[in-house]
Amino acid sequence: MNWKRNIYDADDAARSKRLKFTPEERAENAKKKAEVLGGKLGQAKQDLPKQRRPALKRTADPETGKVKHSVYLAEEVKPRGRRSTAGRVVTASGRMANRQLHRKLRQVEQENVGTEAAHKTEFVTERTVSSAVRHGHRYIKDAPYRKVEKLERKSTKATVEARYREAIRDTPELQEHTFKAQLQKRRLKRKYAKELRKAQQAAGGATVWERAKNAVTGTAQTAGNFIVQHRKGALCMAGILALMICLLMSGLSSCSAMLEGVTGAITSTSYTAEDPDIRQAEADYTALEKQLEREMGSIEQTQSGYDEYRYDVDTIGHDPNELIAYLTVKFGDFKPDEVQTALKDLFEQQYTVTLTPVSETRYKTVSHTNKDGTTSSRRVAYTYKILYVTVRNRSLGTVVRELLTEDEYKRYLVIFQQKGNRPDIFGDNIYANPSEGPKYEIPGEALSDPSFKALITEAEKYLGWPYVWGGSSPSTSFDCSGFVCWVYTASGVHNLPRTTATGIYNQCTVISKSEAKPGDLVFFTKTYDCDGPVSHIGIYVGNGMMIHAGSPIKYASIETSYWQEHFYAFGRL
Repeated sequence: MNWKRNIYDADDAARSKRLKFTPEERAENAKKKAEVLGGKLGQAKQDLPKQRRPALKRTADPETGKVKHSVYLAEEVKPRGRRSTAGRVVTASGRMANRQLHRKLRQVEQENVGTEAAHKTEFVTERTVSSAVRHGHRYIKDAPYRKVEKLERKSTKATVEARYREAIRDTPELQEHTFKAQLQKRRLKRKYAKELRKAQQAAGGATVWERAKNAVTGTAQTAGNFIVQHRKGALCMAGILALMICLLMSGLSSCSAMLEGVTGAITSTSYTAEDPDIRQAEADYTALEKQLEREMGSIEQTQSGYDEYRYDVDTIGHDPNELIAYLTVKFGDFKPDEVQTALKDLFEQQYTVTLTPVSETRYKTVSHTNKDGTTSSRRVAYTYKILYVTVRNRSLGTVVRELLTEDEYKRYLVIFQQKGNRPDIFGDNIYANPSEGPKYEIPGEALSDPSFKALITEAEKYLGWPYVWGGSSPSTSFDCSGFVCWVYTASGVHNLPRTTATGIYNQCTVISKSEAKPGDLVFFTKTYDCDGPVSHIGIYVGNGMMIHAGSPIKYASIETSYWQEHFYAFGRL
């Protein structure tokens, strides 16, 4: 890993100044932008060219039950680039007439070289102008479709940003200026973008499936009608099919050679190392990334003496298949101890850490009591120190491309795309993420209570799951109140239907801190602007700790200054 340290003068500190907005303002602005773009996208889709096509409508008579069929004109979006049949006929006729005209002219101009040259120049110019007009017309007609595509991209980006800003607003931990908060923000935005892409693909996939089904059904019906109407032709086709089968059978004598080629192709695109060795190499590389995360998490201790720390951190992680495809190309049937140097070299080139200290001259007002008892104040200059921490991830794929020859890289791409013909070797871990998350061991005496044991067993199933606004089940993940309602109900400790944090508080008996025991609830206020006095909730587990839906779901100490500032009450159901 590359470490860089840049020193700047105080005069360069001006670049760090920027407009400050509260999380609530950012969320509201992002929401408005998403709504505006959504409206523009809807209007643009309505403005797409329409066409009417005959369609069959089936209606059932409520009295007799008979089905009636009627034909009506259904309005639908005109396919992009589609021209009418009449337009195509006119264009083809025009071109044919133009060709006939030039043919006649060529017959006449054979005796005059100058005339022939002039005509050829005219012909080339005419074709160029015609092509330009044709493409310009197509560009103009495609403008509404391009507008929809552009707005779809912008709307998708704005929707992801709005959901992301809502999560920042509603999650206190994400508002902190720490390395962990910055890392969680990046993972959260990537998660929302992935969810939106999946939803769009699912919607598009349904449409494609319906089209495919209709196409297959139509083809089958057409084929059936053809066979009924053309029995002799159908018998002829059957004969041709039989002949093709015979030719295919005669070619099976070369199957052994073909199978050898297939076997060689499979071998050249497969991971050649044993499964335990592959998993160990992946674990070793992930360990290096975990160490980097720990170093970034403790930067405020190892680089002390600054008034503020500002983080700009890329996602720390990699695709396991990229790593193993590279090792397969370079080492073949490798063992973990043989590739340690290569793993460290890859890591050093993938990640770069830069520490940039900046000093600003700031001013504060200092009050002073004079000898005569009067008070005076004056502005005093002082030095404010900021450390900018930057982590850049070049991506493993970029590094690998630089380390392989052209032939090696071609083989690497094939192995990577085929996932070494072992698509399940890494399970669901399609993108290695080394976050270890918080650790906390529940005291043994607390687990002696069967109700609390059932409660915490259910709650710990979801450690590390993301915070999702409005989430209330494992299928969606959870927000703070959804997490508490699910855990209490699913564990059988208490039937707690889905409600808000204030709704849960209203069902509780308020108790003092000295009375609180593991399994009780702890409430917080004003962590964001909401209806009701309670804005956040967690399950108290004793020793000043709680488990709650932060970002992600985790254990946290309620003794920190932030949670003490927003503490509201303890409650018991």
